[in-house]
Amino acid sequence: MKEVVITADKIKKRKKFYKRTKLIVFIILLILIFSFIILSIVYNGGRFTVTLDNNFALKSGIILYETEEFQNDQTRKLYAENIDFLDNISIDWLPKDIDNEKDGSHNGENYIAYTFYLENKGERNINYWYSIIIDDVIKNVDEAVRVMIYLNGEKEIYAKVNSSTKEAEKDTKVFLDNKEKEIILEQRKDFKPSDKDKFTVVIWLEGDDPDCVDALIGGEIKMHMEIREEHKEQEGVKNE
Repeated sequence: MKEVVITADKIKKRKKFYKRTKLIVFIILLILIFSFIILSIVYNGGRFTVTLDNNFALKSGIILYETEEFQNDQTRKLYAENIDFLDNISIDWLPKDIDNEKDGSHNGENYIAYTFYLENKGERNINYWYSIIIDDVIKNVDEAVRVMIYLNGEKEIYAKVNSSTKEAEKDTKVFLDNKEKEIILEQRKDFKPSDKDKFTVVIWLEGDDPDCVDALIGGEIKMHMEIREEHKEQEGVKNE
């Protein structure tokens, strides 16, 4: 029988190996935890938000709020409640009076609905822009998404151009196509002192869209809304 001799040098090397292995495992765990936190912020924290430009609010006296109760909080950002899963539905399945259901979040089965207000507490007439920007999209789910915006009861529906015909989907305005992923950009003119604008934003996957196919299953989309005095491109020209 062969005798196994373990020297002090071997023990020392073995301890160093164990320490090195533990350090490597610890670093890998830290990287995984850090990655999980980042992904959680990007996706799980990806609720639909509405942001009022700070400089615009301070200069113009515009305020943003969900309900009359909180209109004096000087809020600059509103958060809609998240929905974990969206299956495709038809626009005909949405409540007919969805614009007047309630303030704040009033999501339903397979759609996001959010109502908020913008009020002019200043002393001058102003024009402002409102836009919706896609922050991230997975598996091209934006091909079938619909964004419906009510402004003071007037409805407009937006969608990506049909991939086959390259034309607008039925009863929709086409998403903008630019590097900033700004899919909607509209101007509200002549917003007078004491005027109050009511917005309702509804988001869903349109099952009757020809681009709503099985390949979109498991997709995700994250977007937000911005309200500014001037469009970003105008600001860039102005500052040149």
